[in-house]
Amino acid sequence: MEKTDVVILGAGAAGMFCAIEAGRRGRRVLVIDHARAPGEKIRISGGGRCNFTNLGIAPDRFLSRNPRFALSALKRFTQWDFIARLDAEGIAWHEKTLGQLFCDGSATQIVDMLVRQMREAGVTLWLSTEPGEVRRDGGGFVVDTSRGAVSAASVVVATGGKSIPKMGASGYGYHLAESFGLPVVETRPGLVPLTFATQELDLLKPLAGIAVPARVSAGGAAFDEAVLFTHRGLSGPAILQISSYWREGMPVTLRLAQGSEVLQMLRRGRDEQARSAVRTVLAQILPERLARHLEGRAGIEGPLGAQSNATLDRLASLVGAWELRPVGTEGYRTAEVTLGGVDTDHLDARTLQARSIPGLHFIGEAVDVTGWLGGYNFQWAWSSGWAAGQVV
Repeated sequence: MEKTDVVILGAGAAGMFCAIEAGRRGRRVLVIDHARAPGEKIRISGGGRCNFTNLGIAPDRFLSRNPRFALSALKRFTQWDFIARLDAEGIAWHEKTLGQLFCDGSATQIVDMLVRQMREAGVTLWLSTEPGEVRRDGGGFVVDTSRGAVSAASVVVATGGKSIPKMGASGYGYHLAESFGLPVVETRPGLVPLTFATQELDLLKPLAGIAVPARVSAGGAAFDEAVLFTHRGLSGPAILQISSYWREGMPVTLRLAQGSEVLQMLRRGRDEQARSAVRTVLAQILPERLARHLEGRAGIEGPLGAQSNATLDRLASLVGAWELRPVGTEGYRTAEVTLGGVDTDHLDARTLQARSIPGLHFIGEAVDVTGWLGGYNFQWAWSSGWAAGQVV
């Protein structure tokens, strides 16, 4: 039987970063992944440029039953620490919007850096290798794999969530946790487009392709970013963000502009452009197709000069608080992350070790910690991987 100090299941961002840290401490580390290449999610992220962190890392930008759980790891290995590592490698980066940092070049630069640093730290990497059962063996563990069994003093589960199943994502890490008696917070797709019932979708389809800035709110949260109308429903950064807070049965509210300002504009237009269509004036601040749609949704007919105050109030209220009721999401197929995961109440925040099972650690997306869109989930991967790597 192969013997090592640490087995890390998963060669993604968290797993590779943990391996580097443990290897640098002189630990014998074996990383196992079913994929043919490491870091595939890094490679495809951010349009191939990897949104690797965010300047605005803060605990309130992570969803969890215990939102403060992530704070220990995030404080001890920060966004500035990861930026320093890229700078030391000569990997150029830039800020886009809202603190989001991307590589100037290809995301493969980060993958290549991690793979090289693992190799330099003496880490062994097994790709195209399926992990199987993990079981206790004396003071350590035995991990079954398609290459045979491996014994180790510590096991780190960095297998990610269920998002993007075409890349091989599965619930393996959650099943492993449950096999050791650790509870898993209900999982669901996060950072994912929203879908609608046929009747509503038929009304929205003519808007497909329109992108517009908006404040989107649901579930007590609100985001100011772009909304994209699609043939399936709603997408765009603001919708992906709010999807993590939205639950079935909730409405989603779009504020396309301040209702009071829209009302003033319409009343002024009624005085100055009485013969114009209402949508013509509304199109001064919204795309024409969207203005036409809202005009129809408000039941408006005839020129602007013929509209009553009540009618204009109704349209302004619609623009300022357009309530829509999604029926679901596009699911794990397009979700960027998985909400939920291994219950943080059963993990040590400093080491990511299961409290009841010494030597068993869970990091990255496998844990019930999910960040906002914009580099937050990669930072959680780096930080949690670093934290576990100091102790395994």
